[in-house]
Amino acid sequence: MNLLTVIKPFCKEFKRESRMDQVLSEALKNVKAEYLLTADDLERTDLRGRRLLFAVCLSEAGINLEYYRMLEYFRKVPDCLAGACAGVIVDGSGELFTKSLARRLVFSANMAGCTFPGKPLVEATGSLYNFQIISKVNHTDLAEAYAGQVKKLVRRLLSFEIHGEKTQKVLMVHASSRKTSNSLLLWEKVRRYFDDDVEVEEISLRNGQLLDCRGCKYETCLHFGEKDDCFYGGVMVEKVYPAIIKCDTLVMVCPNYNDAVSANLTAFINRLTSVFRTHDFSKKRVFALVISGYSGGDIVAEQVIGAMNFNKNFILPGNFALVETANNPGSILKVENLEEKAAAFAERIYSSL
Repeated sequence: MNLLTVIKPFCKEFKRESRMDQVLSEALKNVKAEYLLTADDLERTDLRGRRLLFAVCLSEAGINLEYYRMLEYFRKVPDCLAGACAGVIVDGSGELFTKSLARRLVFSANMAGCTFPGKPLVEATGSLYNFQIISKVNHTDLAEAYAGQVKKLVRRLLSFEIHGEKTQKVLMVHASSRKTSNSLLLWEKVRRYFDDDVEVEEISLRNGQLLDCRGCKYETCLHFGEKDDCFYGGVMVEKVYPAIIKCDTLVMVCPNYNDAVSANLTAFINRLTSVFRTHDFSKKRVFALVISGYSGGDIVAEQVIGAMNFNKNFILPGNFALVETANNPGSILKVENLEEKAAAFAERIYSSL
């Protein structure tokens, strides 16, 4: 029988806990499940190598105090989730905070070694309005749509292959200047540690050659996607689409611009929609190099999680991001233990899951 560890931080302020309990009860009917409700439960349990389901309820203020105690545990105990894989359910009392909380949870658990399959999140806002499209497509009401998505998540989590094949083809995308970029300097350090059998392709998105997506109709986007094309053409169609389809691992080099992913990388993410509609990304992995001049690297890493893991279905391997701080050109080379960090990150990319 399948074994699933459900981490469900107790929330006395949540007024709809019965909704999540009902959904979980239905989704876990034929699954052997163990429930952990407090941070103390986590500290008493070896979670490494397990299949985990985070199930977080939020108060009307978007808060769950026990969740924050659990988050503290993940951050202060390195590798406490090594070898584990997980999915996430967030059930809110209002319309806000569900996704932002999920991104922060996934980032913290991932930094503790946890892997997340593509599309690992089911979020339920207070009104369940976010299930409107799914309910129409499946001819169900909103509550049934919510329950159905949780069932699918549990099935995918239990069938997810934690140990995949080693990386063979890496695609690195960036929008930085090689003359001044600390991010690219760090990437060069990492790349030197790859084995000879790893094929690496690098694509620059600089110099205004990348138009952002302007929101074609679904049918139009699908039509172009079926031809591995896009209405707006350019470098995305000529270089990026073929490379994305071919690669098994994507590395995004992401300097922190105003606490956000840069404009060209944002456009890259948005323009992936066309090819994403017609190709399966669920076995591809995403990694990120994030360099901040001052602070905020975690914010950028969480944006990559939301875009590529939550939305574009890329696997998020444990410790997917190497996050450092460096300001003046070349100052990344002064980071303590840089060679060891670069070597360890290269090994994670190579061996991945």
